[in-house]
Amino acid sequence: MMKAAVFAELLKQLHKGESPVLMLKADNEIFIRKFQKPDRLVLLGCGHVSVDVYRLAKTLDFEIVAVDDRPSFANYERFPAATVICDDFPSAIEKLQITEKDYVCVLTRGHLWDAQCIREILSGTVPYYLGLISSRKRAEGLCEILADDGFDRNDIDTIHAPIGLKIGAMTTAEIAVSICAELIQERHRKYVKPHENELTQTNVNFELLRYLSEADEPRALVTVIASTGSTPVKSGSMMAVNSLGLVSGTVGGGCGEAAAINQARRIIGSGTSAVLHIDMNNEVAADNDMVCGGSMTVLIEDIT
Repeated sequence: MMKAAVFAELLKQLHKGESPVLMLKADNEIFIRKFQKPDRLVLLGCGHVSVDVYRLAKTLDFEIVAVDDRPSFANYERFPAATVICDDFPSAIEKLQITEKDYVCVLTRGHLWDAQCIREILSGTVPYYLGLISSRKRAEGLCEILADDGFDRNDIDTIHAPIGLKIGAMTTAEIAVSICAELIQERHRKYVKPHENELTQTNVNFELLRYLSEADEPRALVTVIASTGSTPVKSGSMMAVNSLGLVSGTVGGGCGEAAAINQARRIIGSGTSAVLHIDMNNEVAADNDMVCGGSMTVLIEDIT
């Protein structure tokens, strides 16, 4: 049984910029669920592509900063949940103090401003991801100019230009999808397999944690503590369930999640916990038309 105060403390630590951990006990083993501070995504330029990137990236757990020198573009109406900076690009970049952990998309309104941004960034700490919206020819030309001006060729070669994965994007929304797909791809490149009993997913679902920290209704927490095969989620995925079967978060959907919800409703109010093994490879899974394979083990705990 877990206390709501535990999740209130997790939220407190996250708001202080820390990366807390949650210790879970199942079958006499301790599992570690880390909560990593969201990666920072800096959008340099607040045009239409940036707005679409922002809308997608905020669902991908990025902490977003939007920058432009035009007040009609850099405002909270266009980027309501971002940090918005209205300033010239070199000044804004200097204030942001970009680190090697940041993701930066250069999406300005013209090549003059693009070059300003790239020069300022390469003059300091090069971010983990640096993407430039441009045609291949213009990008190659800019890179040659930067090399001639003495910028480190290794740093220049890290620039993703043209930005985004090649998916044949045409509209601003499609371009945003290609950019966010590349952000996901690069984020997972730095993934390091956790130690034994350390759960894989480390994302932060603030809505879920806030719900768990409140004590206004009975509920249970479902956490995936192991998964094999092509399960829809990996270990560390979390979901809260109330007595009506309403949920916050997910452990993959479908029949597997339905089984976890049913068990969670039985746990609520009991002051106990249970471990449930869900096999999506067997005949039952096939009969229920489960689209994913593999299996997962979930820990279900009553929350008080």
